[in-house]
Amino acid sequence: MTTAPPVPPPPTGVRATARIHAVADGRGGTALPLLAGEGPLALRRTRGREPEEAGVVLVGAMSAPLGGDHLTVRATAGPGARLALASAAATLALPGRAGEPARYDVELDLEEEAAVRWLPEPLVSVRGSDLRVRTRVRLAPTARLLLREEQVLGRHGEPPGLLRSRLTVTHGGRPLLDQELACGPGAPGGWDGPAGLAGHRAVGQLLVVEPAFVQDPPPSAVLGEYAVATALPGPAVLVTALAGDALRLREVLDAACRTYAR
Repeated sequence: MTTAPPVPPPPTGVRATARIHAVADGRGGTALPLLAGEGPLALRRTRGREPEEAGVVLVGAMSAPLGGDHLTVRATAGPGARLALASAAATLALPGRAGEPARYDVELDLEEEAAVRWLPEPLVSVRGSDLRVRTRVRLAPTARLLLREEQVLGRHGEPPGLLRSRLTVTHGGRPLLDQELACGPGAPGGWDGPAGLAGHRAVGQLLVVEPAFVQDPPPSAVLGEYAVATALPGPAVLVTALAGDALRLREVLDAACRTYAR
């Protein structure tokens, strides 16, 4: 007599994906033939900063991500398209009832001559939460990217949850950047020590990928006591910063953006 293997329990939490596809419209602008959100991932079209750019804002339609949720934002920019992506408010990573981790994936694909700005509001790791963030970017050799990530450890006066974040970028099919951050209860020891966040509550980075850097690469530089710019082959520059709060972190990254983004 053969015993059937146990059936795994169904996944808990919300599964939702936001899909965005931008294409050059042939008239000097950018069209959005695909703009579709699910569940908590509502999408709204906005005006871009420049006439040729399409803007999209991610609007949280409900509290998410909770423990057990799996949210995905997937955007593609076709040849010559210009796309600006933002969020309407900070994202709060919240604990779920069953103690399961939540997942938040961002996938960006940029084809030749495309340009994407991904500038979301900060991610706040709330006490008791467990969130795994994965951002994957694939760039054609002539694509341009401006990407900002900001993580805040806890709301005012509270300790953080567990946050694990990984960013991987390929340029022309070759690795450009692959780095991971883990902080909060359950993270590897030393995450808050002198070689880690050193007691700061906000950490962020700004990645600029610019084909013009091939001829005029920016130098690596110290931008302040807790901020540094690192030149990457590819061509790109990565700015990493620590701060006592989200406001100061944004000031540092905005100043870096004015320096390196073209």
